[in-house]
Order: sequence, then structure tokens, then C-alpha cells
Amino acid sequence: MAEEEGIANMGETLANGEDNLPQVALIAQYVKDLSFENPNAPAVYQWQGQPQIDVQFNIRADTLGEDVHEVALKIDVTAAADQGVAFKADLLFAGLFGIRNVPQDQLQGFLLAEAPRLLFPFARRVLADAVRDGNFPPLMLEPIDFGALYLQQQAQAQALGTGEPAGQA
Repeated sequence: MAEEEGIANMGETLANGEDNLPQVALIAQYVKDLSFENPNAPAVYQWQGQPQIDVQFNIRADTLGEDVHEVALKIDVTAAADQGVAFKADLLFAGLFGIRNVPQDQLQGFLLAEAPRLLFPFARRVLADAVRDGNFPPLMLEPIDFGALYLQQQAQAQALGTGEPAGQA
């Protein structure tokens, strides 16, 4: 009986009428910027061998208003061969998230780990389509564990913060 009351109380509002449960919603997702360059066309289509693919990621989170945050996933791809650059693609894919009642100590983790995880499949498809439309095989990026990357960066930042200052004389 006590367990049933606890479950019933979870969905109740506080005395002031506000809901106290954490709430997260993806409001919108969109391409902010997309660039595809094929600087050596049409000669690039005669090149033999596979180009080297370099992929760089960056995540940015901004607060746009009360309970509204924008998370932007930037993906830069360069495909280079011995003859030159085969293609270069840059994508800035973003999402608007409505977030309420999430503790401040967990908000950054959501914005920099979970939100990019939700956006990545869509950004990956946009990038694959752009590369395919440039007459190259679609670039299918491997899934990324944004949570592990976030934890790794947190550990590195903590180690730097607690370590001895560099350059002591």
C-alpha cells in the first residue's frame, strides 16, 4: 500500500501548483549550417584508391531562455588523397530542448552527452546525404558514445584542476 501511495504521489503537483518531476523535451532539430566542397571535380572521380577521412566533432550548448537550451553538434569531415582534397563537408546540426526541474549538477551532463546522442543519428543522415549528393559513397559515421566522452573530459578536467600547476620554477 505504501508503494502505491509513493507512485501516486510522484505525479502530483506541489502545493504551489508546480510539477516537481524532471522534464525534457526535444522541441525542434534543424540544420544551422551545411557546406559541401568538391574542389577537384571532375578530376577527383578518376582518382584511384580510397581517400583518408578525417572527422572532427564539437558540441556547444547555449541557454536561449528559461528552460530552453540549444545544443549544436558540429561535424567537420575532410577526405584527402595523394592528389589533393576529394571533398570537405561541414555540418552544424542543432536541437532545441525544453528542460525543467533537472538538477543543475545533472544539466551539463544532459546537454553535452545525452542531447548529442539524440541528435547524432539525424546529423549523420544529413551528412551522408550531402556526401552522396556530391557523387561520393555515403559517409556512414560510426555511432559515438557521447556519455563516455563526456565522462572522460570531466575526468581530464578534474585531473588538471587538482594537479600541480605546470611550469613551477
